[in-house]
Amino acid sequence: MTNVPRAPGNGCEPDVQLRQILFSQGFGSRRECDALIRAGRVQILGRITDEPQAEFTTQGLEFTVRGQTWPYHAKALLLLNKPAGCECSRQPRHHPSVLSLLPAPLRTRGVQPVGRLDADTTGLLLLSDDGALIHRLTSPKWHVPKVYVADCAEAVTPAQIERLLHGVVLHDDPQPVRAAACEAAGERRVRLTLTEGKYHQVKRMLAAVGNRVLALQRVRFGELELPADLPLGQWRWVERSAVARWL
Repeated sequence: MTNVPRAPGNGCEPDVQLRQILFSQGFGSRRECDALIRAGRVQILGRITDEPQAEFTTQGLEFTVRGQTWPYHAKALLLLNKPAGCECSRQPRHHPSVLSLLPAPLRTRGVQPVGRLDADTTGLLLLSDDGALIHRLTSPKWHVPKVYVADCAEAVTPAQIERLLHGVVLHDDPQPVRAAACEAAGERRVRLTLTEGKYHQVKRMLAAVGNRVLALQRVRFGELELPADLPLGQWRWVERSAVARWL
């Protein structure tokens, strides 16, 4: 039996058995987690821990499974730079799911997209297994701003920007929809902010003013911006403080 080092804590968090920690983080069933631990595949503080019932505080905990280090998160929140050709669905119909870009433990613990981007839209996509947070970030009543950059087929005119700001009527909705902010970002590029999440909204709004979207990228969600150093198809953890305004 290994002499297990204690993970650091402040004494406020209750200790949790290692088998439960791995189970909660998506490393399989409790039996599978026990087997991982007993096989010496798990390390805490750089030392192999082969006791499934060993207890640790989860605050600030990092653990290594099969050589890969993971931070403990009671609820996962991720930022993915979504590439084109992926669907924001657990059951995709025409393209691979964005979830296929994530490691197996994140898929096992039930991470799902926070809202959706079209298959051909790229950029910032949040994913979480926190149902309450997902609801708040996607509910229209919270007016969480999302910023998009659209490359258009035709030059973006001041008149088009004015119409987008004042509101346009879409074919299936008599109520005008408007951009919370909108500005030209090049001759055929526009940057606009929306606080709603209607189907194909950016594309339909630009079509309503006589233009057409050739490429669309989301660059901001709430107070989170798409990191310039995050390649397409890659992801990183997000601290919950970044969305504290909507908690």
